[in-house]
Amino acid sequence: MWKHVRNIILIVIVLALAGIWYITRPDVAKLPLDAVTGASPEITAPRPQIFPTIAVAEVDRWQNGEAPIAAPGLIVERFAEGLDHPRNLYTLPNGDILVAETNSPPRDVGGVEGFVMKWLMGKAGAGVPSANRITLLRDADGDGKAELKTPFLTGLNSPFGMVLIGNTLYVANTDALLAFPYTTGATKITAKGKELTKLNAMAPNNHWTRNLAASPDGKKIYIAVGSNSNIGEHGMETENGRAMVLEYDIAKDKKIPYAIGMRNPVGLDWDNKGRLWSVVNERDMLGSDMVPDYLALVEFGADYGWPQHYWGGFTDARVSPPKPQKREYERRPDYALGAHTAPLGLAFGYNGKLGAGLTQGAFVARHGSWNRKPVSGYDVIFVPFPKGEPAGKPVNVLTGFLDKDGNAQGRPTMLAIAKDGSLLVSDDVGNIIWRVRAKN
Repeated sequence: MWKHVRNIILIVIVLALAGIWYITRPDVAKLPLDAVTGASPEITAPRPQIFPTIAVAEVDRWQNGEAPIAAPGLIVERFAEGLDHPRNLYTLPNGDILVAETNSPPRDVGGVEGFVMKWLMGKAGAGVPSANRITLLRDADGDGKAELKTPFLTGLNSPFGMVLIGNTLYVANTDALLAFPYTTGATKITAKGKELTKLNAMAPNNHWTRNLAASPDGKKIYIAVGSNSNIGEHGMETENGRAMVLEYDIAKDKKIPYAIGMRNPVGLDWDNKGRLWSVVNERDMLGSDMVPDYLALVEFGADYGWPQHYWGGFTDARVSPPKPQKREYERRPDYALGAHTAPLGLAFGYNGKLGAGLTQGAFVARHGSWNRKPVSGYDVIFVPFPKGEPAGKPVNVLTGFLDKDGNAQGRPTMLAIAKDGSLLVSDDVGNIIWRVRAKN
């Protein structure tokens, strides 16, 4: 009798393990990344997942003398190192560079979601507390290296966005927009910031970054705020003021939704026609080929579909309630950046000096996937705008963030054009700011 019981137990265990394997098995891409990149990506049938594919690159940081691989005609050098999880970058008019040393605020996310999030962040090199400061970098002698690295603003709350208008520096904490007095050439701000408007940081506060862009006339500030979830699963009441780009009118002290339905907009920049663009991280758990992250023109009143739809009207059947009536009013993104590449940094190249082929278009830092097999991103690319609109395939600018074993030596994060026309790239795993310039 006990023999039969033992056999039954073994069968149950085998079936349970088989079930676990079936649920957690990674979804492997069936398309090359190139097929889901560009103005007309291939949109395939979704492959919904109960448990996401987990394929984040292990961290093996740069050693002395190591660097990413620059495209032919370019050189990459260390502008600054020894930073603490550097994220956003901002170039001041005098040439000083501000870097936000920051990370997610403490999040009390329980259950399987919290366990997976904490494990992934540690595996990806992001499981460090936020330094909560903005640091100033200065290259006074013009040798391409910052000899001054000093705390500029401290005591912040997961700061990210920075923009200077006149003599006021605006900083976006995860929960509020602040204003600080600024004096040209100052190496430190000690004044207490004035809170202008609150931003939704309701728990669990997924997508905690808040990037900023000032309007060309300096009257308004645009704030990129990501969603609090993948597809609204925490309840849409937690998504108020999120998954959108907000417009804040400085004189009127008023903010409004400017463009909505963008799951996680991060990088913001203006093209040479005075139009605002953003890179956006799309939804997860529809397989390794879907949904492509994207670059989009941010138009007033536009709805980009999240959470019910993606890429101009494809329905996400997981979202309830469905809203088919929205589809005809939604705007399709302009350019796909590949599935799960996690684009963060965006900088147009018009003021750059990296060569004629790298001016009419936008640089994009793709931070790298955690849930695609094979991995995607982990690079800096250039999206050509041959006739003022994104077209063709992207050009590699900086690669080699993954070593020959697939480990992440660094992860490109945010971008800025320096005063001398070089491209600066923050690396939040390598704790380095890279400088990319044209060969002399």
